[in-house]
Amino acid sequence: MQRTLLAVDRFSTFVGKAAAWTVVLLTLLITWEVFSRYVLNKPHGWVLDAQIMLYGTLFMMAGAYTLSKNGHVRGDVLYGFFRPRTQATIDLVLYIAFFLPGVVAMTWAGWTFANEALAIREQTFNADPLPIYPFKFVIPVAGAVLLLQGVVEIVRCAICLRDGAWPSREEDVEEVDVDKLKEMVHVKDEDLADLERPLPPAQRQEGA
Repeated sequence: MQRTLLAVDRFSTFVGKAAAWTVVLLTLLITWEVFSRYVLNKPHGWVLDAQIMLYGTLFMMAGAYTLSKNGHVRGDVLYGFFRPRTQATIDLVLYIAFFLPGVVAMTWAGWTFANEALAIREQTFNADPLPIYPFKFVIPVAGAVLLLQGVVEIVRCAICLRDGAWPSREEDVEEVDVDKLKEMVHVKDEDLADLERPLPPAQRQEGA
């Protein structure tokens, strides 16, 4: 079971990292448009729409990746003090009551909207129109991947309720953990406190 959970984590990570390449496309597109607009005096009406669609793709496709790393915003003021079983109970209720209905509705509605857009070959409304229907298919795809990762998180809640501890998950780049950094460089809080203490007069004179 654990291997299956980690396999889904890796899949969500792959999808998220693949979508992250849209940042490169956005950077190149915006740089080129700024040069074209202000140096060549040739702005393009479709660039803003392309930027919105690329950013929307990045935002939606990163949802499952963020969930797999337990990186979504959470009110940790009280949650962090609870025992793992209590945390799992809260998460399980929220997943069933809010996550599943919301994501299923998004995926279902997104698939409907995408097919309707495809049927009419929907385009943007400007002088240089872009097709919208390919972008709209990102919605159900992102929803399906997020739903798959959500099922994995529900299974993790059940395992935690059974075992009293959270199962491991696929690791990735994290923000700097000060405590871990101290362990790596073998620095203790006492050492940092010594650095902040003023030197005795005798040592000050020697240093001078």
